[in-house]
Amino acid sequence: METVIGFTAIAVAILIGLGALGVGIGMGLLGGKFLESAARQPELAPMLQVKMFIVVGLLDAVAMIGVGIALFFTFANPFVEQLQLVAS
Repeated sequence: METVIGFTAIAVAILIGLGALGVGIGMGLLGGKFLESAARQPELAPMLQVKMFIVVGLLDAVAMIGVGIALFFTFANPFVEQLQLVAS
């Protein structure tokens, strides 16, 4: 049973870490492209800024979904319950 809990902890760490890494890279690319486009056409900057913030919100939602799934596996791990049923 300790092995399942250990592997779950490793999976949760990878899930949160890779989610944060992906969101960080995505926001960096998005911010860079926004700055390039705003420098190229300054009159479109307000419209592009609104669209950028919408996409940033969607990127954050992806990370929060990953955190939610990780918390589910941390505190309500279905694999431990299945292991307890098999062991009984």
